[in-house]
Amino acid sequence: MGIKNTKVAIVGTGLVGSSTAFSLVTQGVCDEVLMIDINNERAVGEAMDLNHSIEYLNRNTKVRAASYDECGDVDVIVITAGAPPKPGQTRLDTLDLSAKIVETIVNPIMESGFKGYFIIVSNPADIIAYHVYKLSGLPKSHVLSTGTSVDTARLKNFIGELLDVDPRCVQGYSMGEHGDSQMVPWSHVTVGGKSFIKVLEDNKDRFPNVDLDKLVQDTAQAGWEVYKRKGTTYYAIASASVGIIKAILYNENKVIPVSTLLEGEYGVSDVFAGVPVILNSEGVKEIVEIHMSDEEKNKFQSSINVIKEYIKRLGY
Repeated sequence: MGIKNTKVAIVGTGLVGSSTAFSLVTQGVCDEVLMIDINNERAVGEAMDLNHSIEYLNRNTKVRAASYDECGDVDVIVITAGAPPKPGQTRLDTLDLSAKIVETIVNPIMESGFKGYFIIVSNPADIIAYHVYKLSGLPKSHVLSTGTSVDTARLKNFIGELLDVDPRCVQGYSMGEHGDSQMVPWSHVTVGGKSFIKVLEDNKDRFPNVDLDKLVQDTAQAGWEVYKRKGTTYYAIASASVGIIKAILYNENKVIPVSTLLEGEYGVSDVFAGVPVILNSEGVKEIVEIHMSDEEKNKFQSSINVIKEYIKRLGY
């Protein structure tokens, strides 16, 4: 009996795609990584460079340039190709061009017989994930975007810096749109098992005047702060993407906030939005519904309304 190799394909070999591939290779996540780009020579170059790193890593991951018709037996496809925002634009402003780019990607991939999992990184991630779900015809559990996974990492980092604790000791989520309208249900944010709100209340002398709304705003704007200084972000989103890939390939049953199709959960339907889910070899195994306060529900609904408004622009 043959042993099936695990394959991950990266569509778009710019800084995000190549960083994702590098993270896959350095962590030895899968057996093979396929690099796909409209500029095939760029994909070839990235594959060569990654292969040249194998000597000093702990696994001989195979990396090669590939085409859409080779995706039939791929386990996970990460789509990073899209329209980068111009100065002054938001992620939402890139929708029209990104949607057209994705159409040229998904259709030939599905013609290859692909039945695996799509992870959407291309912005605006929630709306593009919905578009890919409709284009592909795959089960809803097989299409997701990185959503608020990277925003959640940024939130935990800010709280960790504020309290001087390891951000991995912080539990909580940024939810809704991967964009300016995202929200944080503070009633569910804990540090070492203790409510973050209670931590602040019990240590007013150490942490005075903490503005929770500003923390949410800083989280939403963190990517832009990086963008202003170096032109784009890629390490954080690559790490988030690989964390999601590992949860699927390794059947981890790990809870990660990603953008998935909601069908009545949180009182909303027919929309992709960032919520905590259980990820395993089934993809999105289950959506975790946390109980929010009325104020938190209203903020979440406002974010949903933003996503839905832009989904309408695609004619759905």
